[in-house]
Amino acid sequence: MSQHNVARLEQLDPHRPLRVQAGGEELVLVRQGDQVHAYQANCPHAGAPLEEGVVCGGLLVCPWHKAAFAVDEGAVCEPPALVDLRRYRAWVKDGEVWVDDQPLAQADPPRHSDARCFAVIGAGAAGAAAVATLLAHGFGGRLVWIDQEHQPAYDRTALSKFVIAGQMPADEVPALLEPDALRKGHLERLFGKVRALDTHKRRITLADGKHIDYDAALLATGGKPQRPAIEGAELPGVLTLRSREDAARLLDAAEPGQPVVIVGDGFIGLEAASALRKYGAQVHLVSRHEIPLAKQFGERIGRSIRELHERKGVVLHGPTEVERITGAEQVEAVVLANGETLRTSLVLLGTGVKPATACVQGLAMAEDKSLNVDAHMQAADGLWAAGDIATFPLAGRPVRIEHWRLAQQQGVIAAANMLGEQRRYDDVPFFWTYQHGRTYEVLGHARDWNRIEFVGEPEKGDFIAMQCVGEQVEAVIAKGYSDAMAQLSQRMKRPLSLSQALELIG
Repeated sequence: MSQHNVARLEQLDPHRPLRVQAGGEELVLVRQGDQVHAYQANCPHAGAPLEEGVVCGGLLVCPWHKAAFAVDEGAVCEPPALVDLRRYRAWVKDGEVWVDDQPLAQADPPRHSDARCFAVIGAGAAGAAAVATLLAHGFGGRLVWIDQEHQPAYDRTALSKFVIAGQMPADEVPALLEPDALRKGHLERLFGKVRALDTHKRRITLADGKHIDYDAALLATGGKPQRPAIEGAELPGVLTLRSREDAARLLDAAEPGQPVVIVGDGFIGLEAASALRKYGAQVHLVSRHEIPLAKQFGERIGRSIRELHERKGVVLHGPTEVERITGAEQVEAVVLANGETLRTSLVLLGTGVKPATACVQGLAMAEDKSLNVDAHMQAADGLWAAGDIATFPLAGRPVRIEHWRLAQQQGVIAAANMLGEQRRYDDVPFFWTYQHGRTYEVLGHARDWNRIEFVGEPEKGDFIAMQCVGEQVEAVIAKGYSDAMAQLSQRMKRPLSLSQALELIG
């Protein structure tokens, strides 16, 4: 281990990390008064350069996906990162900042003997975050993690953004947890389908007949792609996109220069249109709406996204819908309600998901078959639910949100509460979408906004837009404005007026 003089204290901005080199290690320095902390330079989630993040409210916020870490010790406080930052000894001497070039040892939490059995069903965003939290908190009982995929716990967001663009092999999609993290505690990983979850007996029955009796369980089975009741929807060549296998199958069927028809103009449909154009396919997007995402983003942003897709060669058809899909032994054409016929051998259904809750017994469900949970993510005695399957209270109203990071946040909260804490979901929903090389970010969840205020112009480049009810900011949409979005990810945890938001944006 060597010591390195890497900066002067006066160089450090308390609101912005500074990237430095210490031997073979790249670090960021964070100033807190006259103290300096040193951490790994890139976010453990997706490798974002943390010097482009901001420091606010005692947290270092990642510039890309808004993971947050405690400034004083590097502990992960908010996903999508699921592990703490590596920490390096740092000190100030005569106004100079010195660091060691080897990380400090991380102490594992004590694991006390525990006779309980915890079960986590599902290894997507919520399930992986819950398992990471239980292991990090030192749970010493039996922990059973059940999933239907042979290689579970991977970053599903990469499928529609990069895998089907031919930019990332399906089997190289990043894992959500490193192997070292999974070696802690008494973790059993089970490949299998849950046939029944009896909430009264606290018993899980797998498809092969095996039983698991649990003390506490988290259901995090996510959503199942919907196949609409369209004639021909079951033909070979009509695919959905949810798993790594789905993405590999889609990419195998797609051919550069050949037509692909995508049904649906939601985020999956639009991201897939972008990715398959990147791959070289001729993309036709069938939409019920004239302007995509108008309900979520407003007409102005939606129109700019439509124009972006059209500039990149996506052919949009709508407002219309699919009347039928035709073909003998393989899809051959898609017939639209407006009279158009689109010749193709490949159709991708981006028609939404439904909660995967068919296994649950002894519990009343919401109308859409999701599970009603309280602010602690609890659905019944001994049972918690998180992610796409959970209808939870947000600002006093029940809502179900299909966002990757929110599922992770809920998985963390549910796991903490399985261990006896009383944590509530009082965070700010965040998601991002990547289309034709552009990233759009959304903070908050606006249901009833009645005005939208812009800084910058979505038609021309970077912008930030505030969806408001009167003067109250409900959600913020941005392309660019990384600093402001990182600060708003924390500031929006309490009520925010439009004038306060504009002042923060500067």
